[in-house]
Amino acid sequence: MIELQRCTDKEQWDEYVLENGGHPLQLWGWGQVKAGHGWVSERVFAYNEDEIVGAAQILIRRLPLPFRSFAYIPRGPLVKDGFTSEFLDAIAALVKRDHHSVSLSIEPDEIDFAVPDNWVRSTNHVLASETILLDLRKSENELLSDMAKKTRQYIRKSDADVTIKPVKNRDGINECLALYEQTSKRAGFNIHDRQYYFDVFMQMQDHSPIYVAYEDSTPVAFLWLAISEKTAYELYGGMNDRGQELRANYALKWHVMKKVKEWGLERYDFGGLVAGGVSTFKQGWSEDTTLFAGSFDKPLSPLYTAWARGLPFAKKTLQNIKRKRS
Repeated sequence: MIELQRCTDKEQWDEYVLENGGHPLQLWGWGQVKAGHGWVSERVFAYNEDEIVGAAQILIRRLPLPFRSFAYIPRGPLVKDGFTSEFLDAIAALVKRDHHSVSLSIEPDEIDFAVPDNWVRSTNHVLASETILLDLRKSENELLSDMAKKTRQYIRKSDADVTIKPVKNRDGINECLALYEQTSKRAGFNIHDRQYYFDVFMQMQDHSPIYVAYEDSTPVAFLWLAISEKTAYELYGGMNDRGQELRANYALKWHVMKKVKEWGLERYDFGGLVAGGVSTFKQGWSEDTTLFAGSFDKPLSPLYTAWARGLPFAKKTLQNIKRKRS
């Protein structure tokens, strides 16, 4: 019988996540970012006697009545074999009791996932299930050989035209966000206000490196990651028109891949595939795509069906409102 204990020690939490191969979205700093923007963060350990057998950073979003709240575990939980069902059911009981959540949703950092009893596969995703996931344990030559011929050509060409440097201050981040705003308008997607990204930088610190491609001293493209001990996960990226002309994102991405490989990371996750040119660009780096297990829900209220059916419509309405305001 496992026992749940809340964790309030950042160092203890991150040490466990990093030592046990956890995803960067399970790090303490990511929970702090979300806590500053409308979510509540809970971190719980599962103990079997004196041994920690599981950990989960849970994000809770308050909802209008009658739904009360929604609980979500991004790319988690982190749990030892044999304890998954018991741990997840214990978390579900916790969020139902303390937050009156309509459901607990998880998106495991796994390709194969045995769905516990009384859980259902969800059609509502927070993170994309399909992505490009590169094995950084391969040699550079092996990674290059997995790429499309044009990708290799564009890497060589753009590498001669840009200089790539890390960004570590607010002025540099502002330059990146200017590029991101241009990218979002061009591609038609919504972004957060600038303070959100400054919070990511402040809370994630060394676990969120940012690299920029410059033509002379002018930034033309950027790439922003979240990293843990094993995994590099793309958070944000973008470029201006000049960056597109130079194909700066090719040299930039390859530079960043080599850098995190040098640091000893084992996986490079492109952050999901979406329709359009962005996916075409990403698929040039490998013909193989990875499909994570997906999203799973534990219904915790008689209102779950109404919540699950209404969520896609609510998301679409909110996106349309944001586009009209931008």
